[in-house]
Amino acid sequence: MKAIVYYGPLDVRVTEVPDAIIEQPTDVLVKITATNICGSDLHMYQGRTDMESGRIFGHENMGRVVEVGKAVTQIKVGDMVCLPFNIGCGHCRNCENGLTGFCLTMNPGFAGAAYGFAGMGPFSGGQAEYLRVPHGDFNCHKLPEDAVEKENDYVMLSDIFPTGYHATELACVQPGDSVVIYGAGPVGLMAAHSASIKGASKIMVVDNHPDRLKLAEELGAIAIDFSKGSAVEQVLELTKGMGADKGCECVGYQCCDKHGTEHSNITMNELVQAVKATGCIGVVGVFVPKDPKSKEELQKEGHMDFDFGQFWMKGQRIATGQANVKSYNRQLSTLISTGKAKPSLIVSHELSLDEAPDAYKHFDARDNGWTKVILKPEMVTGKKS
Repeated sequence: MKAIVYYGPLDVRVTEVPDAIIEQPTDVLVKITATNICGSDLHMYQGRTDMESGRIFGHENMGRVVEVGKAVTQIKVGDMVCLPFNIGCGHCRNCENGLTGFCLTMNPGFAGAAYGFAGMGPFSGGQAEYLRVPHGDFNCHKLPEDAVEKENDYVMLSDIFPTGYHATELACVQPGDSVVIYGAGPVGLMAAHSASIKGASKIMVVDNHPDRLKLAEELGAIAIDFSKGSAVEQVLELTKGMGADKGCECVGYQCCDKHGTEHSNITMNELVQAVKATGCIGVVGVFVPKDPKSKEELQKEGHMDFDFGQFWMKGQRIATGQANVKSYNRQLSTLISTGKAKPSLIVSHELSLDEAPDAYKHFDARDNGWTKVILKPEMVTGKKS
């Protein structure tokens, strides 16, 4: 089968690899119809992780079931399914408690497993024609009858929509709250969409890419361009000096200042300043335990210079971690099917697998107009949506 394979920093190629197959009686085999390039893929693409050469990328996946193992009872051949990027066993203590992003058995020695991701187990990714899904009854989210019609919406259930929603959950966003979101990438935009769905009164999105900030405005948010002045000062002005009720970090450890220089602590420290006393901050941007290629000495060890004193004096709370995608998908899927949510609004490109290497280059460079890329293995030639 054809797949997108990682060979080293800035080097992904379309490669013929052995077909994915059923390996265990509980497996499901899915023919991929849509698979996204995620901002998290860029950490690996840039060589900032320990991703092994020869691995298949892709943790945002959707498709049609073409084969099921003998022990699978709920998922049938022909079902359209979305695959949460978390791979759970369904029976460990964390999975039983809904914490599927921290499964204790699928990746021994580490709490959490995922498709095609560094440090998250040996599982192949879905930027390919087929994908093996372990524990298929548990890990496949069966989609409604409009799955083909709304494919670009439902594929977002694999990661960024529930992750954006998770940011608002970690931040305890309630109706009427003012919310500041750092990052207008796909997850930040989905956090804005989620905050709107939850009834936030004012949503402010901080970034410096005009195309992404324009999308934030289309989702009902106030765009804050930090290249034109202090984001904190702009938030305080918009909140009469009090700060936002809640804050979401949707950038991660590769956040940059207005000059494009990385400082892993910028977004976290600015959120402490921009969120009111006793406010809550939800962190879903990726922060890693080690980043050897960072130019910051602290960040090389996964540390940062965090303004804990001000955080403590303001009585704020922070919650962090990957989204437990399965915990949100049934509700979010219903919002899509009833027209209450439309995450595909942020999609900029639908491309074939053959166009993926070039798409990685554009997405990594944050080129204008490249906000969210969907790869469609069945597509022969690409098109821009």
